[in-house]
Amino acid sequence: MKLPFLPPFISAANLRRLIALAALLLAVGGQWQHSGLAWTSADEWLRDQLILRQASTQKEQRIAVIDIDETSLAAAGPWPWPRERIASMIEQLLGAYGARGVALDLVMPEPADAGGDTRLAMLSQHGPLVLPQAFDYNGNMPLRVGQLAGGTPAPKTGDAVPASGYIANHAGLAQAAHIGNIGFLPDPDGVIRRLPMQTWFDGRTYPTLSLALLGCCSATRLATSGPTGGMQQGDGLRRLPYRLKWDAYVVIPASMILDLSAPADLLKDKLVLIGSSSLGLADRVATPLSASTSGLLVHAAALTAQLDVRAGQAPASWPGRLIAVLFAGATIVLCVWALPRKSALVNVAVLAGASALWLVLCWYMAPHDAVFGISGPLLGNLFLLAVGVPFAWQQSQGQSRRLLDTLRQYVADAVVDELLRNNLLDPLKPSHCDVTTLIADMQGYTSHVAALPLEQAAELTRAFLDCLTGPVLAARGTLDKFTGDGLVAFWGAPLPVPDHADQALDAAEAIQAGMAKFNAARLRQGLAPVRVRIGIESGRAMAGDFGSAARSIYTAVGDSVNVASRLETAARDLPHDVIIGPGTAALCQRHRLRHIGELTLRGKEHPTTLYTLAAPALQQGVL
Repeated sequence: MKLPFLPPFISAANLRRLIALAALLLAVGGQWQHSGLAWTSADEWLRDQLILRQASTQKEQRIAVIDIDETSLAAAGPWPWPRERIASMIEQLLGAYGARGVALDLVMPEPADAGGDTRLAMLSQHGPLVLPQAFDYNGNMPLRVGQLAGGTPAPKTGDAVPASGYIANHAGLAQAAHIGNIGFLPDPDGVIRRLPMQTWFDGRTYPTLSLALLGCCSATRLATSGPTGGMQQGDGLRRLPYRLKWDAYVVIPASMILDLSAPADLLKDKLVLIGSSSLGLADRVATPLSASTSGLLVHAAALTAQLDVRAGQAPASWPGRLIAVLFAGATIVLCVWALPRKSALVNVAVLAGASALWLVLCWYMAPHDAVFGISGPLLGNLFLLAVGVPFAWQQSQGQSRRLLDTLRQYVADAVVDELLRNNLLDPLKPSHCDVTTLIADMQGYTSHVAALPLEQAAELTRAFLDCLTGPVLAARGTLDKFTGDGLVAFWGAPLPVPDHADQALDAAEAIQAGMAKFNAARLRQGLAPVRVRIGIESGRAMAGDFGSAARSIYTAVGDSVNVASRLETAARDLPHDVIIGPGTAALCQRHRLRHIGELTLRGKEHPTTLYTLAAPALQQGVL
């Protein structure tokens, strides 16, 4: 079907294909995130919700976090602590408590007490200690504080994230064997979802703090890019899975290390991170697990992910983007099939169900792929909901209007309007009802058209049927069918009316009046007049949508319909154009009838009383 508001080569089917293609492009485009786009924010929010609900409370047995908290500051004194105290705490962790390695999340850009700085320098050069330095990625100003240390020569950035500045330790600690970056690169909404596992600055690359700690304590050299699998991002950043909730980590106040009151089993052979949650010291950041938490715990989450990869416990990598595109494609194909065949409500339910199913699939898929767009298929579904469903509904409404226009050719407009007002669930469903049937045709039709050319024969037939059809529809009748040179009509269905007999008689009178004018015109043209024969009878009948699977038809069947046909045939041998049966005579209220005798009709055992119209319809009349 062609749409009037579109070029002729674009049909409704082609437009549905274009809508499907646009939905697919949205679903595919949603797999490649771009900063600042609305769907990117929505995508990250959805992934955050999955992470928050999937995070486990199972205790992390491989890591311990030493927190310089408010309690420790109250017990050991305000910050800054003497470097001697920090060195003593690290020595106790590595000595008395037997920790595998220690990473410090506190940058010391200025020298302090010489003895403490010397001890820290010796520990960092010869012990499993990782010192921090923080890179800046904003590029707003040339930040250069302290002296950079460590790093690996790299003439190109490769998979590392370029930095614009740094805050490093003072020169006395620049000979440390292990240096880790504690700088963050938040997403546009300020949430830390990814870490630069390698940072590139001035021709060298520097590992993040957790990666440096693993390298410090590992007998074999680790990959410089950090963990892959579910964390791989592909742009130099690695998405953190945040597999554990914050309370899954063992957090020990620093004061318990200083006074050796911490349980030894909490630290033996553990990887230890030292930082602060004190509001005056800690860098508070937002993560998918919390709107505000210590940056130290972000490094703990990164360390957990790297340990999982190293132990073979990380989720296997899945082709998330491919799965998303295939799922979106399957949904779109289903909708393209359903849109023209199902109701708008069903199509909305299909899209809602597909969206819910996709979110369930994302629940299982999110840990296995960090880069696929959760919102992609949802964008495609939203487009179908906003464009495809209304378009299909508009097409359905247009089809309904066309069907109604077709119905109006057979049923009076007033009847169609009344059917719509009644809002019947199935007005064409077969049912028993009281109807009056009118059957009319032309007497001697064959002799009238036998000598006429085809065009004139067709014109005579059309003009005669117009004389019959107009009065039937004007009298609110239902046009059942044309019978070549005549028609069958009835009143009382699909809309029940109490005066169906009088309405049929109104139509019969109007047909007679129309035929009088029609014949007068023919006489003026020197043509022979034509005679119409009409049979009318009332009674019970079954009216409804009948037919086969290939074609349906709305008609009425019953004994009264058969009698009307016999009456029309009987008029051939009677001097009256309109023959009325006893059923109609008993029901009519507005017409005067005249008894014209009795006749045994074909198929009847007893004679049938016959009537005809005595005079034009009266406002009040009796038989």
